[in-house]
Amino acid sequence: MTTLLLLRRTGLLACSLALAACSILPKADPQTVYRLPPASTSAAANTGSSDPRALRIATPYASRSLDSERILVLPEGDVVKSYAGARWSDPAPVLVRERLLEAFQADGRFGSLSGDQSNIAASIELAGSLLAFQSEYRNGVPTIVIVYDARMIDTATRRQLAAQRFSVTQAVAGSQLPEVVSAFGRASDRLAAEVVAWAASIR
Repeated sequence: MTTLLLLRRTGLLACSLALAACSILPKADPQTVYRLPPASTSAAANTGSSDPRALRIATPYASRSLDSERILVLPEGDVVKSYAGARWSDPAPVLVRERLLEAFQADGRFGSLSGDQSNIAASIELAGSLLAFQSEYRNGVPTIVIVYDARMIDTATRRQLAAQRFSVTQAVAGSQLPEVVSAFGRASDRLAAEVVAWAASIR
């Protein structure tokens, strides 16, 4: 009986200590989740000929630091950091894929569009690598930098039809995070417009 009572008391003491430890552990700081701002302007009317081919937009390949939900910033030199207490709603490559898909849909030139997350058949695929998606401080001023290596591929033969590097910079109107996010949206719009025009010229 004495042994059983001792075991019960020991168990109660262990539970009390565990609860006390939980109460003094630091709580995780809540993070603000940002989506990529919607396209700021509607697409211009398409004056080119339509393309009956089905186009698939692939999620760009990215390095481990870029393939995340962190909002990256290079405050100086090659030092890579992220904005504290904030993150993207999706990893950067997914944000770029969705912005490209929206731009192609607004342009309306291709007969069919899909992302690589679906199982829809396509005759050509826009693939590539996301080399930069970050804010960089240049002369003390934050600037958005997006670099995307695009490749158009024939899905039947896997032959590369064309390749092009797109590099976009966008000055930030301020230094606060909402202003940085807004500039990311404008830079993404410009990137998407350039990629759409290039892709439509490939035959």
